Amino acid sequence: MDNPVAVIGGSGRLGRLVAQRLLDRGAPVRAIGRSVQHARRSLPPGALFFEGDVRRPETLREPLAGASALVYCVDPGTADSGPDRPETTAYQGVRNALAAVAEGGHRPRVVLVSQIHATHLAHPLNAYGRVLEWRLAGENAVRDSGLPYTVIRPGWLTDTREAGERVRLEQGDLGFGQVSRPDLAEACVQALLHPAADGVTFEIFNEPGSASPAWSEAFAGLQGDRTPVG
Repeated sequence: MDNPVAVIGGSGRLGRLVAQRLLDRGAPVRAIGRSVQHARRSLPPGALFFEGDVRRPETLREPLAGASALVYCVDPGTADSGPDRPETTAYQGVRNALAAVAEGGHRPRVVLVSQIHATHLAHPLNAYGRVLEWRLAGENAVRDSGLPYTVIRPGWLTDTREAGERVRLEQGDLGFGQVSRPDLAEACVQALLHPAADGVTFEIFNEPGSASPAWSEAFAGLQGDRTPVG
């Protein structure tokens, strides 16, 4: 990854872990977020910060220009109304980012962090700003974009591997469990590196056990998406 990788939400709890793993591999990183002050406190050294707001497409053109890949890991919020409602962050923001990163005919790889239960619109979580509905709409915007992509649906996020050391990938949006942010961040980076992760959606969890499958093996066992998913 010689060209910059853009991480939207790059100064957040997950985004900065993604940024660090990319830097560890020698990739130039552009971290995009709304708060310069927060970025100064949290970004790993070496990541270049750009102030940008996914709700304002004009702020995304410069930081996404020429990016070789995009990792979108924005907290969707749960408000029923206002600028931080899931519609603006998990759906319209995704569309704005896709349009900006593909300007000039570029075909960067996209990794979208969604969440489990995104297809379960009757789930009680959807009462919070219709968050699951907009998560799914954002996923389908990525699938319909024509860009190479991976959609990752993490279980409930933790800072440590409370559920176990092993990583498990599933499909079908039927599972339930936890996953650590470090393991999710690694999955985002690995999805950029492995062609077998192209065009797939999967859930990720931690479970008891000491050895996880190699990422190439885990991705090879996944089935490609049918679009749209719902």
